[in-house]
Amino acid sequence: MPFDFKKLSVLVVEDTAPMRKLIASVLETMDVGQVYTAEDGEKGYDMMRQHNPDIVVADWHMEPVNGIELTREVRTNALSPNRMVPVILVTGYSAMKRVAEARDAGVTEFMIKPFSANDLAKRIAYVINKPRDFIDAEGYFGPDRRRRVNAQYQGPWRRGEDTEHKSALSEIDMR
Repeated sequence: MPFDFKKLSVLVVEDTAPMRKLIASVLETMDVGQVYTAEDGEKGYDMMRQHNPDIVVADWHMEPVNGIELTREVRTNALSPNRMVPVILVTGYSAMKRVAEARDAGVTEFMIKPFSANDLAKRIAYVINKPRDFIDAEGYFGPDRRRRVNAQYQGPWRRGEDTEHKSALSEIDMR
């Protein structure tokens, strides 16, 4: 069954006009209810505050405010209307260092250019269908950066739910 995007609002923040128009056109073709656009992160944040979209799709490289800076502003500014809005960062660079930087800034999903309309639809459906828990810790507010569950992991347990999980495993082992 195809996903119904009619009730969805998406903010597209992209400095290259043809790419911004292309992404907006793809979203409209997908029947996204409301598409807002901005040409840089500064204007994007203003649009975010004005319209409070359900999802933000932002390019990494923009001036004067890039997609990483926009994400940090959305996540940390007390005036942000939704600090937990999913942010899909679009970039032409896929180096692991860049992915880690985006993750650490609070980006929800990372999408590499060039991408297809289907790729964008999948990312949007993913952030809707599989929302990530948010972490509020000293120095970081954003989606839980852990993606994988490794049952064989034997290292230190660092989170409360991990400790509870370890205790439950210990009880099972004792039986």
